[in-house]
Amino acid sequence: MKMQQFDITVIGAGVAGLVCAQQLQQTGYSVVVLEKSRGVGGRMATRRVSATRADHGVRYLEPTGKFLQQLINFLENKNNGPSSESILQLWTDKIYELTQSRGQLLVPKRCYVTPQGMNSVGKFLAEGLEIWFSRRVENMKPTAEKNWHLNLEITNDAATEKPTQVISRAVVVAIPAPQALMILEQPTAEIPSEFLQRLGLVEYDPCITVMAGYSPAIYENLPQWRAIAFANDEYLAWVGFDSSKRPQPSQPVFVIQSSAKFATTHLDTTDLQPVGQELLEHTAKQLLPWFKSPEWLQVHQWGYAFCRQPLTVSCLTTELPLPLVGAGDWCGGDNIEGAFASGLAAANWVNSQLENLLLPGESFLSQI
Repeated sequence: MKMQQFDITVIGAGVAGLVCAQQLQQTGYSVVVLEKSRGVGGRMATRRVSATRADHGVRYLEPTGKFLQQLINFLENKNNGPSSESILQLWTDKIYELTQSRGQLLVPKRCYVTPQGMNSVGKFLAEGLEIWFSRRVENMKPTAEKNWHLNLEITNDAATEKPTQVISRAVVVAIPAPQALMILEQPTAEIPSEFLQRLGLVEYDPCITVMAGYSPAIYENLPQWRAIAFANDEYLAWVGFDSSKRPQPSQPVFVIQSSAKFATTHLDTTDLQPVGQELLEHTAKQLLPWFKSPEWLQVHQWGYAFCRQPLTVSCLTTELPLPLVGAGDWCGGDNIEGAFASGLAAANWVNSQLENLLLPGESFLSQI
Protein backbone atom coordinates (compact mmCIF):
# COMPACT_ATOMS: atom_id res chain seq x y z
CA MET A 1 0.00 0.00 0.00
CA LYS A 2 1.31 3.49 -0.82
CA MET A 3 2.93 5.57 1.92
CA GLN A 4 1.90 8.99 3.18
CA GLN A 5 4.10 11.83 4.40
CA PHE A 6 3.70 14.20 7.37
CA ASP A 7 5.91 16.60 9.25
CA ILE A 8 5.50 14.69 12.51
CA THR A 9 4.31 11.22 13.50
CA VAL A 10 2.97 10.71 17.03
CA ILE A 11 2.82 7.08 18.20
CA GLY A 12 0.09 6.63 20.81
CA ALA A 13 -3.25 8.40 21.36
CA GLY A 14 -3.05 8.70 25.13
CA VAL A 15 -3.01 12.04 26.95
CA ALA A 16 0.66 12.84 26.20
CA GLY A 17 0.35 11.96 22.51
CA LEU A 18 -2.89 13.90 22.00
CA VAL A 19 -1.65 17.01 23.84
CA CYS A 20 1.57 16.94 21.82
CA ALA A 21 -0.27 16.43 18.52
CA GLN A 22 -2.70 19.29 19.23
CA GLN A 23 0.15 21.67 20.03
CA LEU A 24 2.00 20.87 16.81
CA GLN A 25 -1.04 20.77 14.54
CA GLN A 26 -2.41 24.06 15.86
CA THR A 27 1.00 25.57 15.12
CA GLY A 28 0.73 24.57 11.46
CA TYR A 29 2.62 21.28 11.19
CA SER A 30 1.09 18.28 9.45
CA VAL A 31 0.67 15.57 12.10
CA VAL A 32 -0.55 11.98 12.13
CA VAL A 33 -1.29 9.99 15.29
CA LEU A 34 -0.87 6.20 15.12
CA GLU A 35 -2.92 4.18 17.62
CA LYS A 36 -2.84 0.38 17.87
CA SER A 37 -6.32 0.16 19.44
CA ARG A 38 -9.69 1.34 18.12
CA GLY A 39 -10.09 4.33 20.42
CA VAL A 40 -8.31 7.28 22.00
CA GLY A 41 -7.41 8.06 25.59
CA GLY A 42 -5.00 5.24 26.44
CA ARG A 43 -5.65 4.20 30.02
CA MET A 44 -8.41 6.80 30.24
CA ALA A 45 -10.62 4.00 28.96
CA THR A 46 -14.33 3.21 28.92
CA ARG A 47 -15.97 -0.04 27.84
CA ARG A 48 -19.55 -0.55 26.68
CA VAL A 49 -20.99 -3.36 28.77
CA SER A 50 -24.55 -4.68 29.02
CA ALA A 51 -26.25 -1.53 27.68
CA THR A 52 -24.14 0.77 29.86
CA ARG A 53 -20.55 1.96 30.24
CA ALA A 54 -17.78 1.26 32.74
CA ASP A 55 -14.51 3.10 33.30
CA HIS A 56 -11.96 0.31 33.50
CA GLY A 57 -8.79 2.40 33.48
CA VAL A 58 -8.38 5.88 34.94
CA ARG A 59 -10.97 6.26 37.69
CA TYR A 60 -11.40 10.05 37.79
CA LEU A 61 -9.59 13.36 37.30
CA GLU A 62 -8.33 15.25 40.32
CA PRO A 63 -6.96 18.83 40.26
CA THR A 64 -3.50 17.85 41.51
CA GLY A 65 -1.55 20.31 39.33
CA LYS A 66 -1.99 23.34 37.11
CA PHE A 67 -2.54 21.45 33.85
CA LEU A 68 -5.26 19.18 35.23
CA GLN A 69 -6.86 22.15 36.97
CA GLN A 70 -7.02 23.98 33.64
CA LEU A 71 -8.40 20.91 31.87
CA ILE A 72 -11.05 20.37 34.57
CA ASN A 73 -12.10 24.02 34.54
CA PHE A 74 -12.39 23.98 30.76
CA LEU A 75 -14.34 20.72 30.48
CA GLU A 76 -16.71 21.70 33.31
CA ASN A 77 -17.86 24.57 31.12
CA LYS A 78 -17.98 22.70 27.81
CA ASN A 79 -21.10 20.81 26.75
CA ASN A 80 -20.96 17.25 25.49
CA GLY A 81 -22.16 17.57 21.88
CA PRO A 82 -25.94 18.09 21.55
CA SER A 83 -26.39 17.31 25.25
CA SER A 84 -26.68 20.23 27.64
CA GLU A 85 -24.61 18.45 30.30
CA SER A 86 -20.96 19.32 30.81
CA ILE A 87 -18.32 16.89 29.61
CA LEU A 88 -16.87 16.76 33.12
CA GLN A 89 -18.72 16.82 36.44
CA LEU A 90 -17.86 16.49 40.12
CA TRP A 91 -18.53 12.90 41.15
CA THR A 92 -17.61 12.99 44.84
CA ASP A 93 -15.59 15.13 47.22
CA LYS A 94 -14.45 12.23 49.36
CA ILE A 95 -13.41 8.62 49.13
CA TYR A 96 -12.76 6.05 51.82
CA GLU A 97 -9.51 4.27 52.42
CA LEU A 98 -9.43 0.89 54.10
CA THR A 99 -6.27 0.04 56.00
CA GLN A 100 -5.42 -3.01 58.05
CA SER A 101 -4.01 -0.99 60.93
CA ARG A 102 -6.38 2.00 61.17
CA GLY A 103 -9.59 0.70 59.65
CA GLN A 104 -11.71 2.87 57.38
CA LEU A 105 -10.57 6.47 56.87
CA LEU A 106 -12.41 9.31 55.14
CA VAL A 107 -10.15 11.10 52.66
CA PRO A 108 -11.20 14.50 51.22
CA LYS A 109 -10.67 14.33 47.45
CA ARG A 110 -12.43 16.15 44.61
CA CYS A 111 -13.00 13.53 41.92
CA TYR A 112 -14.28 14.60 38.50
CA VAL A 113 -15.75 12.17 35.96
CA THR A 114 -17.45 12.19 32.59
CA PRO A 115 -21.02 10.79 32.65
CA GLN A 116 -20.49 9.37 29.14
CA GLY A 117 -17.26 7.64 30.21
CA MET A 118 -13.72 8.75 30.97
CA ASN A 119 -12.69 8.21 27.35
CA SER A 120 -14.74 11.36 26.59
CA VAL A 121 -11.71 13.34 27.78
CA GLY A 122 -9.55 11.60 25.20
CA LYS A 123 -12.18 12.19 22.51
CA PHE A 124 -12.15 15.89 23.34
CA LEU A 125 -8.35 16.09 23.15
CA ALA A 126 -8.45 14.20 19.83
CA GLU A 127 -10.85 16.57 18.06
CA GLY A 128 -9.58 17.64 14.64
CA LEU A 129 -6.53 15.36 14.63
CA GLU A 130 -5.58 12.89 11.91
CA ILE A 131 -5.63 9.57 13.79
CA TRP A 132 -5.04 6.17 12.24
CA PHE A 133 -6.56 3.53 14.45
CA SER A 134 -5.62 -0.16 14.59
CA ARG A 135 -2.06 0.62 13.51
CA ARG A 136 0.90 -0.82 15.41
CA VAL A 137 4.39 0.38 14.45
CA GLU A 138 6.42 -2.68 13.46
CA ASN A 139 9.67 -0.82 12.87
CA MET A 140 11.11 2.55 11.95
CA LYS A 141 14.34 3.56 10.26
CA PRO A 142 16.04 6.72 8.97
CA THR A 143 16.21 7.28 5.22
CA ALA A 144 18.89 8.88 3.07
CA GLU A 145 16.51 11.84 2.61
CA LYS A 146 16.66 12.49 6.37
CA ASN A 147 13.15 11.28 7.15
CA TRP A 148 11.80 8.58 9.43
CA HIS A 149 10.20 5.68 7.56
CA LEU A 150 7.67 3.74 9.66
CA ASN A 151 6.16 0.38 8.70
CA LEU A 152 2.77 -0.33 10.26
CA GLU A 153 0.89 -3.49 11.11
CA ILE A 154 -2.92 -3.57 10.88
CA THR A 155 -4.30 -4.83 14.20
CA ASN A 156 -7.94 -4.96 13.07
CA ASP A 157 -8.79 -6.63 9.78
CA ALA A 158 -11.58 -4.14 9.14
CA ALA A 159 -9.19 -1.15 9.30
CA THR A 160 -7.73 -1.16 5.80
CA GLU A 161 -8.55 2.38 4.67
CA LYS A 162 -5.19 3.93 5.61
CA PRO A 163 -1.66 3.33 4.25
CA THR A 164 0.69 1.02 6.15
CA GLN A 165 3.78 3.19 5.67
CA VAL A 166 4.46 6.70 6.96
CA ILE A 167 7.27 9.16 6.26
CA SER A 168 7.92 12.06 8.64
CA ARG A 169 10.64 14.48 9.69
CA ALA A 170 10.27 13.76 13.42
CA VAL A 171 8.68 11.08 15.61
CA VAL A 172 7.07 11.34 19.06
CA VAL A 173 6.78 8.03 20.91
CA ALA A 174 3.98 8.49 23.46
CA ILE A 175 3.37 4.91 24.60
CA PRO A 176 4.55 3.02 27.70
CA ALA A 177 8.35 2.84 27.78
CA PRO A 178 8.59 -0.99 27.47
CA GLN A 179 6.45 -0.85 24.31
CA ALA A 180 8.57 1.98 22.94
CA LEU A 181 11.69 -0.04 23.63
CA MET A 182 10.39 -2.94 21.54
CA ILE A 183 10.13 -0.62 18.52
CA LEU A 184 13.30 1.39 19.05
CA GLU A 185 15.83 -1.26 20.09
CA GLN A 186 15.76 -2.82 16.61
CA PRO A 187 19.12 -2.21 14.83
CA THR A 188 17.41 -0.59 11.83
CA ALA A 189 16.28 2.33 13.99
CA GLU A 190 19.90 3.28 14.80
CA ILE A 191 18.92 4.79 18.16
CA PRO A 192 21.80 5.80 20.49
CA SER A 193 22.42 3.26 23.25
CA GLU A 194 22.09 5.88 26.01
CA PHE A 195 18.51 6.65 24.89
CA LEU A 196 17.62 2.96 24.93
CA GLN A 197 19.26 2.43 28.32
CA ARG A 198 17.20 5.22 29.88
CA LEU A 199 14.02 3.76 28.39
CA GLY A 200 14.95 0.44 29.96
CA LEU A 201 15.06 2.02 33.44
CA VAL A 202 11.31 2.70 33.42
CA GLU A 203 9.25 0.17 35.39
CA TYR A 204 5.49 -0.41 35.57
CA ASP A 205 3.05 -2.20 37.83
CA PRO A 206 0.22 -4.21 36.25
CA CYS A 207 -3.45 -4.15 37.27
CA ILE A 208 -6.49 -6.33 36.67
CA THR A 209 -9.85 -4.58 36.38
CA VAL A 210 -13.19 -6.31 36.96
CA MET A 211 -16.40 -4.70 35.71
CA ALA A 212 -19.43 -6.30 37.37
CA GLY A 213 -23.16 -5.66 37.03
CA TYR A 214 -25.67 -6.59 39.74
CA SER A 215 -29.40 -7.10 40.06
CA PRO A 216 -31.39 -3.87 40.60
CA ALA A 217 -32.79 -5.63 43.66
CA ILE A 218 -29.62 -4.76 45.59
CA TYR A 219 -30.43 -1.05 45.35
CA GLU A 220 -32.00 -1.49 48.80
CA ASN A 221 -28.62 -2.60 50.18
CA LEU A 222 -26.26 -0.28 48.31
CA PRO A 223 -23.46 1.36 50.30
CA GLN A 224 -23.41 5.10 50.90
CA TRP A 225 -19.88 5.51 49.55
CA ARG A 226 -18.85 6.13 45.95
CA ALA A 227 -15.41 4.54 46.19
CA ILE A 228 -13.04 2.77 48.56
CA ALA A 229 -9.26 2.61 48.12
CA PHE A 230 -7.39 -0.25 49.78
CA ALA A 231 -3.97 0.21 51.35
CA ASN A 232 -1.70 -2.83 51.63
CA ASP A 233 -4.34 -5.35 50.61
CA GLU A 234 -2.82 -8.29 48.74
CA TYR A 235 -5.79 -8.52 46.36
CA LEU A 236 -7.49 -5.14 46.09
CA ALA A 237 -6.54 -1.55 45.28
CA TRP A 238 -9.92 0.04 44.46
CA VAL A 239 -13.66 -0.55 44.45
CA GLY A 240 -15.78 2.09 42.73
CA PHE A 241 -19.55 2.41 42.39
CA ASP A 242 -19.19 3.11 38.68
CA SER A 243 -22.86 3.37 37.70
CA SER A 244 -23.23 6.31 40.11
CA LYS A 245 -21.33 8.28 37.43
CA ARG A 246 -24.10 7.67 34.87
CA PRO A 247 -27.44 9.40 34.41
CA GLN A 248 -30.32 7.00 35.10
CA PRO A 249 -28.32 3.75 35.28
CA SER A 250 -30.26 0.58 34.49
CA GLN A 251 -28.47 -1.49 37.15
CA PRO A 252 -25.72 -1.16 39.78
CA VAL A 253 -22.26 -1.54 38.21
CA PHE A 254 -19.04 -1.70 40.19
CA VAL A 255 -15.43 -1.54 39.01
CA ILE A 256 -12.87 -3.45 41.08
CA GLN A 257 -9.16 -2.98 40.48
CA SER A 258 -6.52 -5.32 41.82
CA SER A 259 -3.31 -4.68 43.65
CA ALA A 260 -0.08 -4.86 41.66
CA LYS A 261 0.92 -7.96 43.62
CA PHE A 262 -2.23 -9.84 42.63
CA ALA A 263 -1.98 -8.76 38.97
CA THR A 264 1.67 -9.81 38.78
CA THR A 265 0.76 -13.39 39.72
CA HIS A 266 -1.59 -13.54 36.72
CA LEU A 267 0.50 -11.91 33.98
CA ASP A 268 0.53 -15.13 31.96
CA THR A 269 -3.08 -16.14 32.65
CA THR A 270 -5.14 -16.36 29.45
CA ASP A 271 -8.58 -17.08 30.94
CA LEU A 272 -9.26 -14.08 33.16
CA GLN A 273 -12.88 -14.84 34.12
CA PRO A 274 -11.92 -17.07 37.10
CA VAL A 275 -9.40 -14.41 38.15
CA GLY A 276 -12.15 -11.81 38.13
CA GLN A 277 -14.41 -14.04 40.18
CA GLU A 278 -11.61 -14.55 42.71
CA LEU A 279 -11.32 -10.79 43.10
CA LEU A 280 -15.06 -10.46 43.61
CA GLU A 281 -15.08 -13.16 46.28
CA HIS A 282 -12.31 -11.36 48.15
CA THR A 283 -14.24 -8.09 47.80
CA ALA A 284 -17.31 -9.79 49.26
CA LYS A 285 -15.32 -10.80 52.33
CA GLN A 286 -13.99 -7.28 52.77
CA LEU A 287 -17.20 -5.35 52.08
CA LEU A 288 -20.61 -6.91 51.32
CA PRO A 289 -21.51 -10.58 50.62
CA TRP A 290 -23.42 -9.90 47.38
CA PHE A 291 -20.26 -8.71 45.61
CA LYS A 292 -19.43 -12.33 44.78
CA SER A 293 -22.69 -12.85 42.83
CA PRO A 294 -22.89 -10.50 39.83
CA GLU A 295 -25.31 -10.91 36.93
CA TRP A 296 -22.35 -10.43 34.60
CA LEU A 297 -18.65 -9.62 34.78
CA GLN A 298 -15.92 -8.62 32.38
CA VAL A 299 -12.19 -8.55 33.07
CA HIS A 300 -9.40 -6.45 31.58
CA GLN A 301 -5.67 -6.82 32.20
CA TRP A 302 -3.44 -3.74 32.15
CA GLY A 303 0.19 -4.73 31.71
CA TYR A 304 1.40 -1.14 32.14
CA ALA A 305 -1.12 0.35 34.56
CA PHE A 306 1.01 2.50 36.86
CA CYS A 307 4.52 3.79 36.23
CA ARG A 308 6.54 2.74 39.26
CA GLN A 309 9.90 4.14 38.19
CA PRO A 310 9.51 7.27 36.00
CA LEU A 311 12.41 9.24 34.59
CA THR A 312 13.20 12.66 36.03
CA VAL A 313 13.03 14.47 32.66
CA SER A 314 9.86 15.93 31.13
CA CYS A 315 10.58 14.12 27.85
CA LEU A 316 13.37 11.91 26.52
CA THR A 317 15.07 13.26 23.40
CA THR A 318 17.70 12.46 20.81
CA GLU A 319 18.70 14.18 17.57
CA LEU A 320 20.45 11.07 16.27
CA PRO A 321 19.92 9.76 13.73
CA LEU A 322 16.90 12.10 13.37
CA PRO A 323 14.61 14.01 15.80
CA LEU A 324 12.97 11.54 18.18
CA VAL A 325 11.28 12.20 21.53
CA GLY A 326 9.64 9.95 24.11
CA ALA A 327 6.75 11.28 26.20
CA GLY A 328 4.20 10.04 28.70
CA ASP A 329 3.55 9.58 32.40
CA TRP A 330 6.93 7.83 32.54
CA CYS A 331 8.62 11.21 32.08
CA GLY A 332 8.70 13.62 35.00
CA GLY A 333 5.79 12.05 36.87
CA ASP A 334 3.62 8.96 37.20
CA ASN A 335 0.15 10.42 36.64
CA ILE A 336 -2.06 12.30 34.17
CA GLU A 337 -0.60 15.65 35.19
CA GLY A 338 2.84 14.31 34.29
CA ALA A 339 1.58 12.97 30.95
CA PHE A 340 0.01 16.34 30.11
CA ALA A 341 3.23 18.21 30.94
CA SER A 342 5.30 15.68 29.03
CA GLY A 343 3.16 16.12 25.91
CA LEU A 344 3.70 19.88 26.03
CA ALA A 345 7.45 19.45 26.56
CA ALA A 346 7.71 17.00 23.65
CA ALA A 347 5.92 19.45 21.33
CA ASN A 348 8.26 22.25 22.37
CA TRP A 349 11.31 20.11 21.66
CA VAL A 350 10.08 18.87 18.27
CA ASN A 351 9.24 22.43 17.25
CA SER A 352 12.76 23.54 18.22
CA GLN A 353 14.20 20.86 15.92
CA LEU A 354 12.01 21.88 12.95
CA GLU A 355 10.68 25.38 12.24
CA ASN A 356 10.78 26.89 15.74
CA LEU A 357 7.34 28.44 15.34
CA LEU A 358 5.15 30.03 18.03
CA LEU A 359 3.28 27.23 19.84
CA PRO A 360 -0.16 27.84 21.42
CA GLY A 361 1.09 26.61 24.81
CA GLU A 362 -1.47 26.10 27.54
CA SER A 363 -4.13 28.04 25.61
CA PHE A 364 -4.45 25.20 23.06
CA LEU A 365 -7.57 23.86 24.83
CA SER A 366 -9.65 26.81 23.65
CA GLN A 367 -8.79 26.02 20.03
CA ILE A 368 -10.16 22.48 20.11
